[in-house]
Amino acid sequence: MIMVILSILSMLVIIVYLLYRTMDKAYERQIAVYQNKLLKKQVDEVHNIYLTMRGWRHDYHNHMQSVKAYLAMDNLEEARAYLDRLEQDLDDIDLLFNTGNINADAILNSKISLAIKKGIQVDYKATVPEELTVSDIDLCVVIGNLIDNAVEACEKVEAEKRFIRLYIGILRRQLYLSVSNATNEVVRKFDEEYITTKRGNHGHGLKRINNIVDKYDGYINRKNEPGVFVTEIMLPL
Repeated sequence: MIMVILSILSMLVIIVYLLYRTMDKAYERQIAVYQNKLLKKQVDEVHNIYLTMRGWRHDYHNHMQSVKAYLAMDNLEEARAYLDRLEQDLDDIDLLFNTGNINADAILNSKISLAIKKGIQVDYKATVPEELTVSDIDLCVVIGNLIDNAVEACEKVEAEKRFIRLYIGILRRQLYLSVSNATNEVVRKFDEEYITTKRGNHGHGLKRINNIVDKYDGYINRKNEPGVFVTEIMLPL
């Protein structure tokens, strides 16, 4: 009898082990898919920056050719006027974000410029202190995931209804981040199951945001109203 019980227990242990290994491999595959998705986003962002830089280079050569042509004709007046106009144009050109924090500027300019390129209407305002309690890496992870999630949600909505509203500033001596975006999803309960299971790969980004907010004893609030998804985060300065 004891041998039978031991045999059954051994079989149960083996079954549990096999189930664990299967779930572990499934999770690894899920992580791999998510990482590949992030890599594709980063490639798209680099490609966008490359096209911008290539446009600047093309314009630079054109401008130099124009100036050289005026100088070849000894037309210094026109050359000077052309350079004055070019200087004015360059003064008018600015990056989308100048928050006061270099790392925040980098991630915001990259992510938001890509969202605009995808035809999403974006309203934004951001001010970030140069020095923060939150590490640069953690801040970029939070901002990057918030915008990636917003863009992904917008891509599932009709083109004319796509929008993102971004605000970052100081509120009650804390860093306040708010992202609102168009959505066709209705969620009534934001629990662990919603984040880790029902959201699939998208849930990994939500989980990373939650982990960072918890790390700094911050505050996070998600709201889903008809057609709008809102995330609010507060982090200590």
